[in-house]
Amino acid sequence: MSDTPDNAVRTYTEQHRAAFLDDLAEWLRIPSVSAQPEHDGDVRRSAGWLCAKLKETGFPVSEIWETDGAPAVFAEWPSDDPDAPTVLVYGHHDVQPAAREDGWDTDPFEPVIRDGRMYGRGAADDKGQVFFHTLGVRAHLATTGRTSPAVHLKLLVEGEEESGSPHFRALVERQAGRLTADAVIVSDTGMWDETTPTVCTGMRGLAECEIELHGPAQDIHSGSFGGAVPNPATAVARLVADLHDADGRVTVPGFYDGVAELTDTERALFAELPFDEATWLRTAKSQAASGETGYSTLERIWARPTAEVNGIGGGYQGAGSKTIIPSSARVKLSFRLVAGQDPDHVQQAVQAWAEDRIPAGIRHRITFLPATRPCLTPLDHPALQAVARAMGRAFGQKILFTREGGSGPAADLQDVLGAPVLFLGISVPSDGWHAPNEKVELDLLFKGVETTAHLWGELAAALR
Repeated sequence: MSDTPDNAVRTYTEQHRAAFLDDLAEWLRIPSVSAQPEHDGDVRRSAGWLCAKLKETGFPVSEIWETDGAPAVFAEWPSDDPDAPTVLVYGHHDVQPAAREDGWDTDPFEPVIRDGRMYGRGAADDKGQVFFHTLGVRAHLATTGRTSPAVHLKLLVEGEEESGSPHFRALVERQAGRLTADAVIVSDTGMWDETTPTVCTGMRGLAECEIELHGPAQDIHSGSFGGAVPNPATAVARLVADLHDADGRVTVPGFYDGVAELTDTERALFAELPFDEATWLRTAKSQAASGETGYSTLERIWARPTAEVNGIGGGYQGAGSKTIIPSSARVKLSFRLVAGQDPDHVQQAVQAWAEDRIPAGIRHRITFLPATRPCLTPLDHPALQAVARAMGRAFGQKILFTREGGSGPAADLQDVLGAPVLFLGISVPSDGWHAPNEKVELDLLFKGVETTAHLWGELAAALR
């Protein structure tokens, strides 16, 4: 094997593999479950552990940042090159709840290695993917002869992502001066599968609301009053029926304003992925694909905005009959948004659409939850191409591109900091995020290490 830079990185990584896994296992033993108050101390202990480990790695700045909830960790390693670009890495150190009785084969907080995999809560989501950056930056320095990274490197690792990041945006806004960056790397994502390395280029945003309708002051007899007073359950049903047209498009006027349409290049790249709809349907526990006419399944879940009914209720729900006109009814709606859509505009449009369809005699209340903005990095952005090159060097094969249909706090970083967001993750669907027996593929985990070892030089060149 020739002594190329890529081989040198691989050799360094292998030499430090055992110690790295020991450290990761130690971190995974801390049950940092942010959703359960009894683990508040563990979440704080997790932040302290990471803060100390980052100092040990070599970061000259490593701090715990307090929020109104769980603490985050911030670290910074300036480059010796004053003109180097600045890169911020995002991840989270809290994890989902887990207990042996949930169906785990082993204790979820006592990690085990079996068949080339590490099992334990947080192994993939997200401690493993945060931690590979520590060995990656050390490999970067050891194989380039540098004494500091090729970029001004920052890390922000929050402690409430699994609880909806309720205090994250306020933290980013408060610390925006110290978080300034030319690019953001989010390592809380994954690849297509074990043999298809991919880079995600964006996530959808999210707007959610509950619509409550009130008619009579109490449930009333449908024989005495039916057909003569407005029925809130009927009004809710009509709202739901009017939400989409026959082609699956959302009927809310102005909903599609600003939507960034898919380019022919993006559609071609999606089509390169080894997608099997029958397999996908089995994963979705569904019998048929459905959605907006003119788009493939991947295009629908990655690049098109949607409206979904999350829950609907009103009136009598028990066994048998109860002939009433219910006094109230409600529906919960969520809207996934894509690049170009403004959540505030969408909320105003939905409210106007609903109010226009509520009949006289029905009182209403429409409540919106805090929205999440979409984020998308153009395919030709030099930072995105740098991520793909670094990953290609680690995997030794062509890197394909995906998007993410869900939503997350990455959009807050893009929105507040004004920097492009890039996604770098090595987790695969079989890793079982949030499920029993969560694991990470060790070969892929160390490909993540190698990718970050190459990434800082690639970004330093691309962002100048």
